[in-house]
Amino acid sequence: MEIVVGISGASGSIYGIRLLRKLRDSGSATTHLILSRGGERTAYLETGMLAAGIRALADHHYPHEDIGCRLASGSYPTSAMIVAPCSIHTMSAIAAGISSNLMVRAADVTLKERRKLILLVRETPLHLGHLRTMTALAEMGVIVMPPVPGFYHMPKTIDDLVDHTIDRVLDLIGLPNPAARRWDPK
Repeated sequence: MEIVVGISGASGSIYGIRLLRKLRDSGSATTHLILSRGGERTAYLETGMLAAGIRALADHHYPHEDIGCRLASGSYPTSAMIVAPCSIHTMSAIAAGISSNLMVRAADVTLKERRKLILLVRETPLHLGHLRTMTALAEMGVIVMPPVPGFYHMPKTIDDLVDHTIDRVLDLIGLPNPAARRWDPK
């Protein structure tokens, strides 16, 4: 599978980083990373990771401004795109089809080619404009998946909470993690 991972400037860069690590460790996907400038800064502030370290987790990476690369064309076959985390700015640009950077253009291509697009929207609380934009995206076929933690798996660490969300993302793209903790009310 060819998976595009976008990391925008919203808080929660750990979601994109963990997704890249899990996809790499699965051996079942080739990853294509788009890291925004805001994503670089937020990741460093939240995790201490430099952009080079994040890029090293992906098989391929592209400048955020490179709207002429292969991910900007529907003729390049990918299986899915996940933006983790997805800022409100990126979400809104995707909804409006404003392809002013590679992350939004790749999402637009994903939609027009009827491929799976998952947005881990990181914002709270939400106002009516956010909700209307999410509704428009859902009507276009986007999976809007705010990273809301579950607790039935008895998380002990932040990594447990992050992994729970990323394991759900892996389910949605057809690469389930065999070690994922699942609901089991026994």
